[in-house]
Amino acid sequence: MPAEILDTILDAVGNTPLVRMSHLAADTSTQVVAKVELLNPGGSVKDRIGLAMLEAAEAAGLVRPGATIVEPTSGNTGTGLAIAAALKGYRLVCVMPDKMSTEKIALLRAYGAEVVVCPTAVARESPQSYYSVADRLAREIPGAFQPNQYFNPANPAAHAATTGPEIWQQTGGRITHFVAGLGTGGTVTGVGRVLKAKNPAIQVVGADPVGSIYSAGDHFTPKIYKVEGIGEDFF
Repeated sequence: MPAEILDTILDAVGNTPLVRMSHLAADTSTQVVAKVELLNPGGSVKDRIGLAMLEAAEAAGLVRPGATIVEPTSGNTGTGLAIAAALKGYRLVCVMPDKMSTEKIALLRAYGAEVVVCPTAVARESPQSYYSVADRLAREIPGAFQPNQYFNPANPAAHAATTGPEIWQQTGGRITHFVAGLGTGGTVTGVGRVLKAKNPAIQVVGADPVGSIYSAGDHFTPKIYKVEGIGEDFF
């Protein structure tokens, strides 16, 4: 077997394994497997979109060499962006809510990102929210670019191009249900589109914390929840 040497760590993003949940699903008759995204270089599925959003921006001429990238993040997308930004020569400013762990903040700084921490217990529209602060910094910093994972089509497109096809191939097309946490919606949307196109009978399920808008129904009252990285307070 010929040796394989990757050009950069970015080439190691994706193609993560599926692993049987033999203990967790021991009492079920259905085979349950997990896509082990923690084996991406930055430790999460968000490495895929961090790289994809920067590459899409470069292709569209939205960023110049040495540009500043500004992004609101709960941590994982920031890590994916930080790795890509470090290799591509961009400055990165991550804006985070204060409920995120100190370990996530320290990791981002270790990758070279600047971190701005904002209060969690404010409305999205508040000038203090991490969304608003990121928007303001992107306006104020000359030449700054905000990928905006919440609205960037490169987010679900990355999963439609990589994660979804990987799961279909790894399961030999035998997958019946796909379950993913709901944050930006990029993973469940991109993967879901691919799997549904292959087999419309596949069920796509979103896991959402109590207090998030996705599963709250018609009478949504925002609540602070401690789960990091999934859930949202706006559509």
